[in-house]
Amino acid sequence: MRELAAPTLADIEAARERLRGVVTRTPLVRLNVDDAPAEIYLKLENLQPIGSFKLRGAANAMRLAGPERLADGVYTASAGNMAQGVAWSARQMGVTATVVVPDHAPATKLAAIERLGGKTIKEPFERWWQVLREHQYPGLPGLFIHPVSDLAVMAGNGTVGLEILEDLPDVDTILVPYGGGGLSCGIAAAIRALRPQTRVFACEVATAAPLSAALAAGSPQAVDYQPSFVDGIGGKGVLEEMWPLACELLDGARVVPLAEVAAAVRLLVERNRVVAEGAGATPVAAALAGAGGGGKVVCVVSGGNIDLGKLAAILQGQTP
Repeated sequence: MRELAAPTLADIEAARERLRGVVTRTPLVRLNVDDAPAEIYLKLENLQPIGSFKLRGAANAMRLAGPERLADGVYTASAGNMAQGVAWSARQMGVTATVVVPDHAPATKLAAIERLGGKTIKEPFERWWQVLREHQYPGLPGLFIHPVSDLAVMAGNGTVGLEILEDLPDVDTILVPYGGGGLSCGIAAAIRALRPQTRVFACEVATAAPLSAALAAGSPQAVDYQPSFVDGIGGKGVLEEMWPLACELLDGARVVPLAEVAAAVRLLVERNRVVAEGAGATPVAAALAGAGGGGKVVCVVSGGNIDLGKLAAILQGQTP
């Protein structure tokens, strides 16, 4: 198993300086719901230039790597958002970008990758997952930027935690979508260093909840992965190198049904005029169900890159 250290506060603060002027310092706003079980706040990472927090980790890793290591370009494995982060950063830095995508990746995200100048290679989900586990795609040149298990990526993600504490110093709980753990562990590393009494929970959808299964069993487990409109989180299992970090840094996991995620997407549009993809709405669904407890609860709205057809169906009361 690959050994992976959590980013230190110094790593995260250095990432923040590196990202100054590159990423958006996103706002923290109150969810406009009167009868919620807590004071719920939204950290709006859907307002990043690519519509996702992934820009933070991708840009930090690539700027830290430097021109020599980027000479042959970069590539990643992503269902869409990390792909956009890498492609956006590659275009800014004048290098090529290639993305290995799973065959169920939504058309909206694929179109965005191409619009940003990135090339895509489609693979069946099993093969795509293998790239994530092996940290390579044989025969493809360039520097591989792992979307999750990379110290620089997690440090970039951790800057979200710094901003939350600046805007809401007495936050009680932070709810974060869990895809591979790079966002939740990055944020938790910053929180543990600066305000350890704040709880950080990973949030999963019931159709793909590998962290909850691993926590219940005490080790990573293979789970039944069911593709859904919540395409930015979930997988067949917890990445082995992320398991120790998740155990150390996170206070647990919260799982919500698919229909409640759809309801949260709809509520965000209706009450706050916020468009969130399924992954970004999952913490909101958890908070509304009381899974974040009382007090001041921050939900990280990780992205807003939802397929417009699926969004239209959700707004009409459906669960696509």
